[in-house]
Amino acid sequence: DVYEMSRTEGFGKEVKRRIMLGNFVLSSGYYDAYYVKAKKIQQALTREFAKAFEMVDAIIMPTTFGEAFEVNSKKDPTAMYAEDMFTIISNLVGVPAINIPYSTGKNGLPLGMQVIGKKFDEQTVFDIASYIHKNYKESK
Repeated sequence: DVYEMSRTEGFGKEVKRRIMLGNFVLSSGYYDAYYVKAKKIQQALTREFAKAFEMVDAIIMPTTFGEAFEVNSKKDPTAMYAEDMFTIISNLVGVPAINIPYSTGKNGLPLGMQVIGKKFDEQTVFDIASYIHKNYKESK
């Protein structure tokens, strides 16, 4: 009962859509065309991030292309996927990341930045995010 409820009530439409899309891509006929190629790209990106983290402790970049949007204001799934563009990489290469608000946009909604850290170095990510957040609050 708990499992069924968590999958029906616990997942929203967008999560269910992404699970179904992932299952479709992994289905027979698409495995070689998509999954194998994607795994190769993932491995190459993981190597590139490892090289970058030999030179820096963290990477700071935007979370989205612009300011936050109102809940349920984006109905087009493609527009929703575009909002995730900058956050996908940390999941893809298996490194910790955190989003923090740092300002507001022209509509008064939050702008977010993310701090991405080395694999298994969550503490540095937390420390940098805390420092930025604290200084943002003090500057207001």
